[in-house]
Amino acid sequence: MNARILIVDDEPRYVRLMEANLITDGYQVMKATNGQEAVQMVADHSPDLVILDVMMPVMDGFAACERIREFSNVPVIIVTAKGEERDRVRGLDLGADDYIVKPFSATEILARVRAVLRRTIHSGQQLSQAAIFTHGSLRIDLARAEVFRENKMVFLSATEYRLLLQFVQSVGKVISADQLLQDVWGDEYRDDKEILWVSISRLRQKLEKDPREPRHIVTRSGLGYTMPSLEE
Repeated sequence: MNARILIVDDEPRYVRLMEANLITDGYQVMKATNGQEAVQMVADHSPDLVILDVMMPVMDGFAACERIREFSNVPVIIVTAKGEERDRVRGLDLGADDYIVKPFSATEILARVRAVLRRTIHSGQQLSQAAIFTHGSLRIDLARAEVFRENKMVFLSATEYRLLLQFVQSVGKVISADQLLQDVWGDEYRDDKEILWVSISRLRQKLEKDPREPRHIVTRSGLGYTMPSLEE
């Protein structure tokens, strides 16, 4: 079955642009005009991806993203206005998987949708041969794609989980920012350090006892990031 995508925007011209091109590309499309409708539709219909505008009536995109993350790990692409860097950072920090800036082209929105869906599909396909991975107080059930910190389940988005798996696969090794961007987000994101910084910060908030003194995801200044071996 083709992926079902929920478009959430109160500007008809952008809805028409996205709907026409997504349908042409083979996706099924649902629509909502505000954040409140979006939250309800995610709860009722479980779409495969949400394209969520920030500026909307009733409930804005930030509040909607935060509400959605309380019960769903559906991939979310935040749509922000040109030049609003704070909006992009805030959206990612609330759990969005990606962002796109208005005005955008049909080619750009389709590329973002494909990239996010590709990450979602692949996020649970690595390391499936190992049942459980542990790193101090962190435990990952790789078969179920479930993450626990001190025996309490931690809710990760598909992108956050895929990012975490990069460290699990390379314990004790330093991974450069460029490599993480390429492996998790794709070649087209190689220069988008902002999305990596926010995602690393969000992972630390969820996984570390003290995010200011991380033990699971550690920065190696000038080199990249690492999950230290337990002997370090």
